[in-house]
Amino acid sequence: MQHFSHDGFDLAYLDEGEGDPVLLIHGFASNTRVNWVSPGWVKTLTEAGYRAIALDNRGHGASSKSHRSADYHPDKMAADAAALLDHLRLERAHVMGYSMGARVAAFMALAFPEKVATLVFGGLGIGMVEGVGEWDTIAAALTAADPATITDPRAKMFRAFADQTKSDRQALAACIETSRQLLAREDVARIVQPTLVAVGTTDDIAGSPDELAALMANATAFAIEGRDHMLSVGDRAFKKRTLAFFEENPL
Repeated sequence: MQHFSHDGFDLAYLDEGEGDPVLLIHGFASNTRVNWVSPGWVKTLTEAGYRAIALDNRGHGASSKSHRSADYHPDKMAADAAALLDHLRLERAHVMGYSMGARVAAFMALAFPEKVATLVFGGLGIGMVEGVGEWDTIAAALTAADPATITDPRAKMFRAFADQTKSDRQALAACIETSRQLLAREDVARIVQPTLVAVGTTDDIAGSPDELAALMANATAFAIEGRDHMLSVGDRAFKKRTLAFFEENPL
């Protein structure tokens, strides 16, 4: 991992391969390694002739942490992603985000449209507009002294994931307060870049990919068959469809 600075944060990033750049933005409580390296995305992209660039979002992975919720609005994380392209002297890239990263990618497309050639929203459908359920229990679970006291299944899952990734749970609790900022339907309609919306058919978090795609003039929905929110990430069919999408929409 390499590092650069933006907005007072030291941000870690990976940069591998040659060819058209694909900027990868990971999900909540994850990091570059968990979201993109281990599931094989970096390997898939570089072997297909792309340059894979992935950053650890502020508060995650090897990037610096803050315990202030005000630091985690999606527009601030989108600005980090745009700053990374500037740091690498890249004018534009394919931008792919998963879950929270998809929301950040959407904010990036709206604030920095000239930098975003195409979009892949993985693990987030109409939940980008309508919300993705009750998350206060997850914030409480992240700061619970004893994980054995957590009873909510989704909260228990995210606490276990945070512990598995050795995350700063206070930073994640701050992040979850503000990173869920919703986009209005009219804002989503302003996203004009070619977009692929990919969601697992058993994902109970993301919301419908078809409903989100219908709000945009140039978006296509893709169902990741038989996969939930966690298992969709590394799905082979998802990778194959994404590579085809990039071929259909070159820089």
